[in-house]
Amino acid sequence: MRRMNGEINRLVHGFAAVQGLHPTDVHALAAILDAEEPMTPTRLRERLGLTSGAVTACLDRLERAGHVRRVRESADRRVVHLYYEQQAQPAARRHFAPLADAARAARATLAPGELAVVLRFLDAMNEELSTTRPPRD
Repeated sequence: MRRMNGEINRLVHGFAAVQGLHPTDVHALAAILDAEEPMTPTRLRERLGLTSGAVTACLDRLERAGHVRRVRESADRRVVHLYYEQQAQPAARRHFAPLADAARAARATLAPGELAVVLRFLDAMNEELSTTRPPRD
């Protein structure tokens, strides 16, 4: 898993460099894209473990680069929703296509029962990791 994480980070860093972003910005994009409901700056801060100032700087970079749009909620103007801009997504799809291809190729080597076990393990790991925080010294 450490090796896989390193390879994914290599792709993340490459995309960040090509787009003129920080790797944290790419993690923010993924969080916005994967959110089941509109992401807010507060939820993004909690998800990434950043300060509010760091999230603001990240969102400013992403907005300037054309990757994210901030939309004020009409019912409560204090609430801001974050959206991944549609026109920015093809660049990410092209860059991360090798990752998707690798996942398809690896998945093809597994029998359906094996794949079910792997998916259960990955779901369990993601659930555990989502609540894990590093110790603060």
